[in-house]
Amino acid sequence: MSETRDSETTALTAVCHVRAPLLLEPIDEQIETLQACESEGAIDELLLRSWPQEVALSDESPYQEVIDTYERFAQWADDRSVSVQPPFRERSTTSQVTGKTRDRLVTPLLCLEVYADDELVGVFPHTDERTEETYTTDEAIATLRTGEVPEPLGSVAREDTRASATNTCPDCGGTLVDGQGLFACNDCGWIGTITETGRYEPQPAELTNEREPSPVATR
Repeated sequence: MSETRDSETTALTAVCHVRAPLLLEPIDEQIETLQACESEGAIDELLLRSWPQEVALSDESPYQEVIDTYERFAQWADDRSVSVQPPFRERSTTSQVTGKTRDRLVTPLLCLEVYADDELVGVFPHTDERTEETYTTDEAIATLRTGEVPEPLGSVAREDTRASATNTCPDCGGTLVDGQGLFACNDCGWIGTITETGRYEPQPAELTNEREPSPVATR
């Protein structure tokens, strides 16, 4: 479960989220291997982030960044019809003093996200609930060590991606018109394409200048 990396054009970044004790000596073996991947050039950059064992799922939580990260991972998993529960787990606790029930998020000991350039290509571990197959962090790190990009379980249907696009210009909010895969905005002149994850990307200026497309008439 891997794909060949074009090291000349793709910048590979690994972000490793761990519970704080794993950042202390002795360094966890998985973190050591990731650091070796960076030093050997298998990945371009390694970022280490620590998080607590659990956080309150509320807008008042001091760990809002952890909650945002979890929600981003869950959305990535939903798009591929896989799950990040486990390793993440939601649970409820009731105070014996106030009787209030609070939802809490339990974080994994270690979780890895991999980016090719700025695109999130994998969150590990995750599980395909239909096949009960899990892609572990150990497997993902071993693949990175070989210089390849771990290919997640599941897939994003291209037609679903197209359907999720808003057809709204990312620059001015106007309506985009699809000209055979090249989107153009008649209001501000923005031109670009759409990625497999449904995000609009502007076309490089040099290509835009060479092409100089005529305005697309709306119907």
